[in-house]
Amino acid sequence: MTPFELTLVLASALLHAVWSTTIKSSRDPLIFNLLQGAFSIVIGSGVVALVDLGSLSPALWRWLALTSVAHGLYIYWLSRALEHGDLTLVYPIARSTPAFLPFVAVPLFGESLTIGGASGVAVVVAGMWLVQAGSHLGRRSLATPAVRYALLTLAATVVYSLADKGAMLELHERPAGGGVPVAVLYYFLLSLGHLAVFAPLVVRKRGLHAIAAARGELGTATLASLLALLGYGAILKALETAPASYVVAVRQASVFFALLLGIVRLRERPGRARLLGAAATVFGVALIALFGT
Repeated sequence: MTPFELTLVLASALLHAVWSTTIKSSRDPLIFNLLQGAFSIVIGSGVVALVDLGSLSPALWRWLALTSVAHGLYIYWLSRALEHGDLTLVYPIARSTPAFLPFVAVPLFGESLTIGGASGVAVVVAGMWLVQAGSHLGRRSLATPAVRYALLTLAATVVYSLADKGAMLELHERPAGGGVPVAVLYYFLLSLGHLAVFAPLVVRKRGLHAIAAARGELGTATLASLLALLGYGAILKALETAPASYVVAVRQASVFFALLLGIVRLRERPGRARLLGAAATVFGVALIALFGT
């Protein structure tokens, strides 16, 4: 990865950790995430109107359909996981994507990993599972709602990471007109798409009355939406040129940031294993930065 790509991904990792902390500290993570959709609808509709959607390739629309479903389920399952468990437990499980992504990204997109880069991915994964081990996971804890929903979130993350990489490759080769940056256009297209999946799930689970009663958090939810836009825009920009396996692995520095935020803001008290795992995650990112080219 180039220094510019690395900076983009690390900035995205920090923003994602702050975003997740904001969701965890809300009164109802599920409704809070739905309120974030107001920003996407208002701003996204204006952005998308500037582009000739007919100029987008059929391949891009297929990637968009896949990522919209995956993102909708990701937000739903992440919200449910944060309802039931600590951020310092849920986040490392949900962000274990590098353990699985290379097995698909390498053959699908023709990516190649150096020995140093692959070692960095392995260390990042080991660090995340060390953080997870701090909760003394066993067969009984794997049956808890927090862990179940976190594992489902992980599965959705693997799918949308691959879909986003495919879409950004398509847009990089065939950019849309209208003067809208590729990453911004794609972000709002997938945001509008995932709302079509996510919103019905929330309404079914909570009901319209509960959603209306939570409108007092709309301002905070809008701020969270801005964080999501900046963070995901940075990731999409990096995915235009950097290998998906490296991008996703480096982004797991967010585990370290989330651990700090969980301690400072949410008053969670992780054990030694979680702290050691966070340090390993940072070391793995350094390996990718130094030897992943």
